[in-house]
Amino acid sequence: MTATAHRVPASMAMRPGKAPVHSTVILTIICVSYFMVILDNSIVFTGLPQIRSDMGFSETGLSWITNAYVLVFGGLLLLGARAGDMFGHRRVFLFSLAVFSLTSLLVGAAGTQGWLIAARALQGVGAAVLAPSALSLLTRSFAEGRARNRAMAAYSAVAGLGAALGLVVGGLAAELISWRAGFFLNVPVGVVMMVMALRFLPETDRQGGRFDVGGALLATLGSTALVLGIVDAADFGWTAPATLLPLAAGVVMLGLFVRVERRAAQPIVPLRLFAGRERSGAYVTRMLYMGAMMGFFFFTAQFVQSVYQWTPLQAGLAFLPMTLVNFCLAVQVPRLLERAARPLVLLSGVALTAAGMAWLSRLGLHTPYLTGVALPMVLIGAGQGLTLAPLTSSGVDGVAPQDAGAGSGLVNAVHQIGSALALSILTAVAATVSTGHTASDIAARSGAALTGSAVLLALAVVTVSILIVPARASRKERTL
Repeated sequence: MTATAHRVPASMAMRPGKAPVHSTVILTIICVSYFMVILDNSIVFTGLPQIRSDMGFSETGLSWITNAYVLVFGGLLLLGARAGDMFGHRRVFLFSLAVFSLTSLLVGAAGTQGWLIAARALQGVGAAVLAPSALSLLTRSFAEGRARNRAMAAYSAVAGLGAALGLVVGGLAAELISWRAGFFLNVPVGVVMMVMALRFLPETDRQGGRFDVGGALLATLGSTALVLGIVDAADFGWTAPATLLPLAAGVVMLGLFVRVERRAAQPIVPLRLFAGRERSGAYVTRMLYMGAMMGFFFFTAQFVQSVYQWTPLQAGLAFLPMTLVNFCLAVQVPRLLERAARPLVLLSGVALTAAGMAWLSRLGLHTPYLTGVALPMVLIGAGQGLTLAPLTSSGVDGVAPQDAGAGSGLVNAVHQIGSALALSILTAVAATVSTGHTASDIAARSGAALTGSAVLLALAVVTVSILIVPARASRKERTL
């Protein structure tokens, strides 16, 4: 999908002597690079059974392969966004591509559990800088309105498509070569994107200031402590010191984070971003929604391999009903937004996803694929296709230019941190049902976890109805 051509804003103007860059080229570079980040969120899912067998991970330990990536990703996103404001988004974008490509190589070469988890955490550092730089470049290149809606739809379609295609790519790589091969693919793609970015991307204006390192560390460590406590609850119980201590530490550090942000001269999260009711509603909805979707990918991929005895490639292809419907609807969202109010499109998308997840959560040991998995996935894919673009727009609309980096970083941060927190909760819920590795055990765990995902989506429906719909209606009335 391409965006309509327009004049590049002054903040995105090329340096003297260079011609303006067509918006389609900018959008292509941004979307392909962001695709790599989203791909690596899901490429590992179809390889989880193989990784568990090769390296001896426990069920709860397996979740850290994902959590190590998304926690660092989410916690440092805010600092990564600030880096773009201070040093220029193109310069930071190039740096992040180099880090992401190198650490992908380290993940593929991992020989031990510790090495793999550490490499995934380092990969999260590169993603934490890459994602907000990409979104900031997009919001600075496309003005609010039709051009922004089209560009955001392409960006959101990439997010949905990357998550689903990651399962296919990961499955294909795991079956034909190894689960490691999917990560090695990032290296040549990253190099090509760096060359294109150097040639075509314009630099943005640089702002002075300093890094809020304390805020970034408190956000990252506080979120990690919460996840550690929730994961430990699955192994030791909710009243055990191994559970209560990290949970208490997480609450304290996140409380300190809010205090630091109130006093910081240049906070990584300006608290004024939460002043808008619609934006605040979008942040909460995104945490709930993406947390539910992370659980969906994590547990469904294991279910189809363990219960149906499908290969990793077949497991990846099992998600095609969702992928195809998702993509087809996502590219139609700009037209829908021209005819219907954004909150209505968003509410419809979240409600469809919730209905599909509730249906899917009924799966068990003897559930047929067509009626128990594929058809619910059609609803989930339709819902995600309708949800992501308007949800992203609600999270960044009305943000002042000087807060563009922080605003886009916060959208991505709640996305990743919500995913990690929800996955740890769903893993703990699943562990209360069973901890074995038989098909029956995995079916029972998957059903319990997906029921939890359906509950999260129901809460997202309530949040959209209470916060976003009234806020948007009120804003429209004020403009009349």
